[in-house]
Amino acid sequence: MKSFLTKILIALLLFPIAAFATDPLPSWNDGPAKQSIVNFVEKVTKPGSPDFVPVPERIATFDNDGTLWCEEPLPVQLFFLIDRVKALAPQHPEWTTTEPFASLLKGDAKGVAASGERGLMELIMSTHAGMTTVEFEKIVNDWIATARNPKTGKLFTEMTFQPMLELLAYLRANGFKTYIVSGGGVEFMRAWAERVYGIPPEQVVGSSIKTKFEIRDGKPVLVRLPELNFNDNNGGKAVGINEYIGRRPIAAFGNSTGDKEMLQYTQGGSGARFELLVLHDDAARETAYGPARGLPNVPLVHFTPELDEYAKQNGWIVVSTKNDWKRIYAFEK
Repeated sequence: MKSFLTKILIALLLFPIAAFATDPLPSWNDGPAKQSIVNFVEKVTKPGSPDFVPVPERIATFDNDGTLWCEEPLPVQLFFLIDRVKALAPQHPEWTTTEPFASLLKGDAKGVAASGERGLMELIMSTHAGMTTVEFEKIVNDWIATARNPKTGKLFTEMTFQPMLELLAYLRANGFKTYIVSGGGVEFMRAWAERVYGIPPEQVVGSSIKTKFEIRDGKPVLVRLPELNFNDNNGGKAVGINEYIGRRPIAAFGNSTGDKEMLQYTQGGSGARFELLVLHDDAARETAYGPARGLPNVPLVHFTPELDEYAKQNGWIVVSTKNDWKRIYAFEK
C-alpha cells in the first residue's frame, strides 16, 4: 500500500511538469496557427508518414527584423548606422554639409529618406567599410552589448519574440536546421545571432559588402570595401538560399513583402511545405503596423493588403501578434 501511495504522490507531483513539457510552444495561444505548426512538424518527422522528410532536408529559413525581433521604431541595424555616423562625424567635418549625413546628424528623418536607396547605401558604405572583418565584429559586439530600444529602454537583444524563440527550439528538437535569411548585413547579424537565437554564423545569410584579402602587419586579414556585394532582399533571398544553403527550405517564416519570394521559393518545392507571415497588430504590447487589415503604414516595412490576400490564396499562415501570441517578449509578466 505504501509503495502504491508513493507512486500516486510522485505522479501527482510530476503531472504539472509533464503537462508543460508536452507543449513545445507555451507562448502561443491555442488556435489554428499554433496547431498548423505542430501538425506540419509531426507529419514531416514521423517515420512512415507519406509526408516524412529526412533530417538533412529539414531546412527552415527565417527573416530577422520583424520576424525574430522587434523592428520598430526602426530596424536595429539602422540604429547601429546612426550611432556609427555620430561616432565618426568628428573625423569627417564635411558631413555637416553633405547629404544624407547632414540630415542624419540633425535628426531629420525626412531629409535622410529623401536621399532614397542611394543615400542609404552611401551611409552604409561610409560607416561599415574601411576596417577588417575582425575589427567590424568587435565594433558590432561592443555596440549590441549596451544598445537599447528607445521606446522600451530594453536591450535590443531582449526585444526578441519569445514565441519565435520557442519555434526555433521546437524545430531544432525535431531535426530541423534553422537559418536566418535577412536583408540585414550578414556580418552584423553573425556577430550575435548564435548567442541570441542559437543560430551559428554559417547558418546566417544576409546582404554583404565586398571584402579583399590583405597581409597587414604580417597577418592575413579580410578588409571590408565600400562596395555592395549582395542584396539579400526580395528575390535575392531565394538566390541567397540557393547559393549559400544549397537546399530549398521546407519551411519559411517572414513578415513583409521583402520575404514574399523566399516563401514562394519554399512553396515551389515538392512534398510538404510550410509558409508563415507575422502580422504585427498588437498596439498595446508592441506596435500595430502593416498596412494590411487597416493597420498604419511605417517606413521600410511593407505588409500590404496585396500580400495578405496572396497569403490567403496560397494557404500561408498569417500569425496575429495580438491573437496568436500569449506573450510577445520574455520580460512580459
